Amino acid sequence: MAEWFSSLELFPKIYWVIALLSSLIFIIIIVLTFIGGDNNGLDTDTEIESDTGIGFQFITFKNLVGFFTILGWSGIACMDAGLSKPLTVLISFVCGLVMMAIMAAMFYYMRKLNDSGTLDFKNAIGSVGEVYLTIGANRSSIGKVHVKIQGALRELEALTDSETNLKSSSVIRVKDVTENGILIVEQLTK
Repeated sequence: MAEWFSSLELFPKIYWVIALLSSLIFIIIIVLTFIGGDNNGLDTDTEIESDTGIGFQFITFKNLVGFFTILGWSGIACMDAGLSKPLTVLISFVCGLVMMAIMAAMFYYMRKLNDSGTLDFKNAIGSVGEVYLTIGANRSSIGKVHVKIQGALRELEALTDSETNLKSSSVIRVKDVTENGILIVEQLTK
């Protein structure tokens, strides 16, 4: 192996070193990701919590490793195909940039898939539901309603401005939400 490597010219040696080193780092990153070693506080791709910048990051550690891995292997492939040195450099550089763009886009769109799961009571406004526990007239006592909000059926506290109590099984519509998350409901006409 050492004899083969020493017999190479400088140009192919550079590509082989880039390809092998970046592939080794790439494999280490993949193995650490699968065994959970990616979250040891040394993650260079995370965004700072107070950062208000854009989420699309083109230059990150993982993207640079991907760039050099593809640059090295595509350069070796170009040399094996007998292409000239300038054309090899150009093609390998473009292949590396394409890989960086694909990885950056992939991480950007995966990050957009996150959902906090936090219930936003304002999303209940306009929803139709059913009274579960009687709601006192003129906001005299808090009752409970079943309302579908954010794709799930929820049991939430409710008040009404109606002149009469809203009995169990009455059909209601949410018209507002208080600051502390209590729904203001009205009975739908029969």
